[in-house]
Amino acid sequence: MPKVIVKNEKKEIEVPTGSNLRFELRKQGCEIYRGLNRFANCRGQGLCGTCAILVKEGMENLSPKTFIEKAKLKLMLSAIGHEDEIRLACQVQVHGDCTIETRPEPNISGENFWQKPYPNK
Repeated sequence: MPKVIVKNEKKEIEVPTGSNLRFELRKQGCEIYRGLNRFANCRGQGLCGTCAILVKEGMENLSPKTFIEKAKLKLMLSAIGHEDEIRLACQVQVHGDCTIETRPEPNISGENFWQKPYPNK
């Protein structure tokens, strides 16, 4: 079974292969929502973006980004500076070991935000 290390909560959990990350994190008591968002969220539909996680290691062991996830992340300010490593836990299936951080802070003061060229896509 794959291991998910939640770095900021200092937890290591084992999850079944192919399981939904949001479901498994909540089952283990990990805090993935901030404040009132734990009551007011989309319940895993990928619409609110409040279950954002930062993938530190093992992105290749997670399912590819879904269309809904890509669209939501483009609109989220908290994804700025973390475009390549932020995911929505409700849209992720775990297929191998990974290290994540829940409730990531926006990186608007970091070099990733200010040094990135404007995308032409």
